[in-house]
Amino acid sequence: MGTVTAGTWPRVARLDAPRVLARIAEITGVRLVLEGPCPGGEVGAAYVRWPDGRRSVLTAGRTRSGVFVDRARSAGVPTARHELTAHVDGVRVIVQERLPGVPPQPVTAGVVRQMLAVNDKLASALDTGLGPETPPRPVPLHLTGDGPGFCLHAPLAEHSDRTRRLLARIHETGASAGHQMIGDDLVHMDFHPGNVLVAGGRLTGVIDWDGAVRGDRFFDLVTLRFTLAGTAPDLVPLVDERLDLLEPRRRAAYWAHMSLRMVDWAIRHHDAGAVQRWLSVAESGP
Repeated sequence: MGTVTAGTWPRVARLDAPRVLARIAEITGVRLVLEGPCPGGEVGAAYVRWPDGRRSVLTAGRTRSGVFVDRARSAGVPTARHELTAHVDGVRVIVQERLPGVPPQPVTAGVVRQMLAVNDKLASALDTGLGPETPPRPVPLHLTGDGPGFCLHAPLAEHSDRTRRLLARIHETGASAGHQMIGDDLVHMDFHPGNVLVAGGRLTGVIDWDGAVRGDRFFDLVTLRFTLAGTAPDLVPLVDERLDLLEPRRRAAYWAHMSLRMVDWAIRHHDAGAVQRWLSVAESGP
């Protein structure tokens, strides 16, 4: 929540669950018991328990994400209901339903196929009925300027000759292929296997909708392909079958966004090995 500085670059701070729960109690009077951290994730989430014994998940999120979660559920995607929201020191925190299952380890072809089916369900999911609070508008891909706490350009500009070459390609792509996304699909924006839950081989939940937007669902497929290329490359062909339908200019713009996002994040939050891995994936794309 917020940023902290480590070395040269600002890092996104992880969720301070004990402090957040204390503030929720002050603000709402609801006293939740911390059970422990959720596995995985970059910013963090925590398991909590209500006074009546129900178990939920505490996360930080943006104001309108609940609208998109509800629409995804209406489209047949398993998502967690928001049970409590509060503003804590300028950040919106969410206590949401705990769904069954865990992130898949290892990721299998069956999981990827179920994720592709989720993507199909989100086609045109936002074409009507959201009201004036969620009007259609272009979604920036941050190819020509910094994103809000992610997709920063300066880390690539200063890290190495190799990252500078990648950044130059990203800028060129933004100029030639466009730097915004449009559409009426529901886009998760961080659609990778770490954000799905599986039990007995069945996909039981899609989590972390904090960045969800109205846009082009093929963006989520590019995100999935980029992630698999760095973690389970043998499964990439399953996604490529779908991406053959994506117009090359849009594919290039979405790939450039993921290249910027993943390499910047690795520079600021992970080790040299992670930087090299995501650089190699970025360089392998269009």
